[in-house]
Amino acid sequence: MRNFCFIFARGGSKGLPRKNIKLLNGKPLLQYSIDTALACSSIEQVFVSTDDPDIARVAKNSGACVIKRPSELATDSSPEWLSWRHGIEWAREHFGNFDHFVSLPATSPLRSVEDVESAIKQRLQQQADICISVTPSNRSPFFNMVKKDAQGYLSLVNPPEGEVSRRQDAPDVFDITTVVYVAKPDFVISNYGIFSGKVTSIEVPKVRAIDIDDIYDFKLAEAILSEC
Repeated sequence: MRNFCFIFARGGSKGLPRKNIKLLNGKPLLQYSIDTALACSSIEQVFVSTDDPDIARVAKNSGACVIKRPSELATDSSPEWLSWRHGIEWAREHFGNFDHFVSLPATSPLRSVEDVESAIKQRLQQQADICISVTPSNRSPFFNMVKKDAQGYLSLVNPPEGEVSRRQDAPDVFDITTVVYVAKPDFVISNYGIFSGKVTSIEVPKVRAIDIDDIYDFKLAEAILSEC
């Protein structure tokens, strides 16, 4: 099967400016995702979609093929799904059809090759439209996540059936991570949004599920890498 990896890395970042090429333990953040993709035996091509020349330079130096992202797809309000579509269409035009669209966001530098390969296998085995990565959630909508009503009173986001007195009694819930997304290309082209089709998942431990959004996430990733 032809599996193509895409990393979408725009130049603008409000939470942590220039984070996609900020040095993490001496290596640009973006390079971690590229290196993992290149180490996956099942991935044939690695692309970085970006509007930024500095990011493009790092991508090329790291061994990826650069897709120039249109400026209208690189704003704070641009839906990532539309960038996914653009990447798929560009790759098909230049490299032909392929079987799996694999997205490895630059903000998850601690993923493993096994995570990526497992997601590809899981999508195939479950015959799902897309496989996402999840990690056990610290909070549960059945137990300790609440919402306010119009009068300001609180209630559980998702009240469980029956009496729940301990977190352990509530159903297991998970956080979606940015470790890996694997989808059928035609699903992305023909639909809009992850949950518009059949969704399966792989579970990753919290240590590999970090998603760098601000300097605190970045420092945590540094600390974890320093211990490895």
